[in-house]
Amino acid sequence: MRRFIRTICLTSVLAIMAATLGTVMEDSTAYAQGTTKGASGLPLPRFVSLKSRRVNIRIGPSVDYAVSWMYTKEGLPMEIIQEYENWRRVRDADGTEGWVNQALLSGDRTAIAAPWMRGKGKDVFVNMRRDPQNSGQIVAKLEPGVIIHIKECTGDWCRAQAGSAEGWVSQAEIWGAYPGEAFK
Repeated sequence: MRRFIRTICLTSVLAIMAATLGTVMEDSTAYAQGTTKGASGLPLPRFVSLKSRRVNIRIGPSVDYAVSWMYTKEGLPMEIIQEYENWRRVRDADGTEGWVNQALLSGDRTAIAAPWMRGKGKDVFVNMRRDPQNSGQIVAKLEPGVIIHIKECTGDWCRAQAGSAEGWVSQAEIWGAYPGEAFK
């Protein structure tokens, strides 16, 4: 009888763990694929860019909240992680978060070349290639931290422009497109 009760308890615990793990996996998949919708009806999270050269980031979703940071670079990519009315909670490549009015954001897609590699040496580059493959001819070597304009992504590669150079950059080497994300 004890063995039977122990087996039922163990089976119940395993079933609960499996259900919990399944929920956690679904939640992380939803986050990675942007299937959650914000108040705007657009997916969360998602990438956008700064529309203006001077953008205040606030500690809350209103002009009544203090400014915590000011960005001075138009086109800087931002990740929208939350929405409240016409305010968007954003995160930058360094992990800094705050609230910005939606009027200061653009749907134009930009990215930063390997921001995690900044300061790692003078011979560290992200290769921009003529074709979306590792064997493609290198058309430019991008320093970590360079902002690029993304035209499309296949899920593995993004067609981008940096200054006068245009080509393909590995999606794994930029911040501004999710792994596996494809768009035109």
